[in-house]
Amino acid sequence: MRGIADVPSYVVMQPTTLCNLDCAYCYLPLRAVDRRMPVEVAEAVAGPVNRWAGAGRFSVVWHGGEPLAAGREHLAALVAPFDDAVEHHVQTNATLIDDDWCDFFTEHRIRVSVSVDGPRERNDARVTRGGHPSYDRVLRGVEALRRHGIGFSALCVVSRPEPGLAAELYSYFLDLGCDVLGLNIEEMEGVNTRGNRHPAPAVTAFWSELTAAWRSDPRIHLREIEWSLRYAAAVLDGTEDDLLPRHLDPIPTVGHDGSVVLLSPELAGFSDPRYGDFSSGNVLTDGLAQILARPGGTPWVAEFLAGVQACRVKCPYFSFCGGGHAANRYFEHGRFDGTETDHCRNSKIRLLEGVLAHARDHQPTVA
Repeated sequence: MRGIADVPSYVVMQPTTLCNLDCAYCYLPLRAVDRRMPVEVAEAVAGPVNRWAGAGRFSVVWHGGEPLAAGREHLAALVAPFDDAVEHHVQTNATLIDDDWCDFFTEHRIRVSVSVDGPRERNDARVTRGGHPSYDRVLRGVEALRRHGIGFSALCVVSRPEPGLAAELYSYFLDLGCDVLGLNIEEMEGVNTRGNRHPAPAVTAFWSELTAAWRSDPRIHLREIEWSLRYAAAVLDGTEDDLLPRHLDPIPTVGHDGSVVLLSPELAGFSDPRYGDFSSGNVLTDGLAQILARPGGTPWVAEFLAGVQACRVKCPYFSFCGGGHAANRYFEHGRFDGTETDHCRNSKIRLLEGVLAHARDHQPTVA
């Protein structure tokens, strides 16, 4: 059974719970409340992170609510304790980005990822707290990034994966100018209880069409497709088991108050009569390195690892996905030791099947 590494590859930090948007599929329970991370929390995290960054590449990801809602002055104070070797990333809805924020990103060498779901008509779920469309404000933010020559990634949520959509989305993001694109099929998690079960042929066709669109003009990195192709190549070489790390990345998420949730950022802010608040400790009292050294002290983590082992035994796709995510198991099954989820089907199984279907239908002609 794979255990959990005691050194992560990155840390997720929540500078504020507040978000200025009210997206229909958002999983965050406290997005209408402005609870900001004290600088003391960032200082506590920076100690071990600076050591880890000194030994190799390491990232801090500033993530949700809307990190820019914390304000430039406060975000600068949170970033300050980290050494220059640490890479900083921010996941933002882009509605607050202007010239001053672009200067901030440049000064602090922060890499930007923008959440946007494609053309205007595909962004109907991304609205302001007053229920108004946010798309024009997103584009203004993207235009500011481009004006300042700041490269950016894009993250797109797909609520209805179906044939015809993938090519449209890929063309849109080529024109948008992002360097990297990730596509998440909407997940039922957190406060989002909308179902995410879709017909298998439609989802498979979506991923197959996306593969074709990317292969016809691969100017940007397409996260899901490139990972699938690396896996397929490894299968042909007989090295697919080598793609999975020996230990799971703990992916520690540090909440605004210093509490640490492992494995799934989406669990932060929730509680359950059986599992408590899902946290494994608090950096202000326990220390991040100490928390990561004893993941087995969190009861639900052992249950999750049992679920991963069950996937290893039962699922032919295990070497591709590695056993899925804790939050998807919990929010779909109500516990952590279940196996296949709708997220697995949409974003792992159908993804790989779609890529392979494209490969099958586009085999080179043998003379």
